Amino acid sequence: MSAEEKPLSPWLLAVWPGMGGVAISAGYYLMAKLGMHLLVELPAAEFFDHEHIEVRDGLVQRKRLPRSRLFLWNDPAHRHDLMLFIGEAQPPARGGDFCRRLIERASAFGVTRVFTFAAMATSMRPSHPPRVFGAAIDRETLASFRSLGVLPLESGTISGLNGVLLGAASAVGLPGGCLLGEIPQVFSQIPFPKAALAVLERFTTLAGITLDLSELRTHAGTVERTLETFLARMEGATGETEAALGIGPDEDSSPPRRDSPDRRRIDALFEQARGDRSRAYELKRELDRLGLFAEYEDRFLDLFKEP
Repeated sequence: MSAEEKPLSPWLLAVWPGMGGVAISAGYYLMAKLGMHLLVELPAAEFFDHEHIEVRDGLVQRKRLPRSRLFLWNDPAHRHDLMLFIGEAQPPARGGDFCRRLIERASAFGVTRVFTFAAMATSMRPSHPPRVFGAAIDRETLASFRSLGVLPLESGTISGLNGVLLGAASAVGLPGGCLLGEIPQVFSQIPFPKAALAVLERFTTLAGITLDLSELRTHAGTVERTLETFLARMEGATGETEAALGIGPDEDSSPPRRDSPDRRRIDALFEQARGDRSRAYELKRELDRLGLFAEYEDRFLDLFKEP
């Protein structure tokens, strides 16, 4: 890496898939709107292994291991850059070793602070403003959280690597913390972009990042209205699927055909995002809606390979 490419006092933000899609949605939105580019990919074979095979039409399909990648945004104001780690999955074992390895890799780039995002499921209704809870490694970060209206997590645990990574950061003296967006417990397995928006509002203010949140705000409003209408009509009902709510793919439906209008729209959105990375979030929403993100994920992330 040349001196021009070396990150400047970077902060590390790490996200994985989880409840409400809070962390991963916020991460992808940041990546798209800031026009980040791939910095490095961490080897997968050391922490992941194949636990099953997939079969299609009688043939065994070759399945790749979950990928773990670091992306970089260079701060035009030259205060501190932002490194975004996106993990497709959390390792089934040795999570502590994985987090220590990630901290070591980030430290080699001069990382100065470490943050994670997560979800907090409560009895809130979709129409309620989601609260943001926080847990900090250091008192300075905790004070910053308080000044942004973040509620300190008085007790409890942060499950998964969202919490373990902070322990690894603390062990080497790095400050930072976790921001947890509130989501409705009854819809905890459904993406809730309103919480991702609330978390991003706090984080971008903390980091001094100017970010256009209008697209996420519009998306959050649409999902809120859908969930609230459903909940009002079906109080007490359980076991409904995303497809019944009209905000996710029907698991029983087949993917769109190669020559379908949906596929052509996806190709058009890829062309638009190639010329303007801020359009990539619209592309990801469409891939999620059609249940095609896993199929197109490598092509999607290829949009962010170069600065």
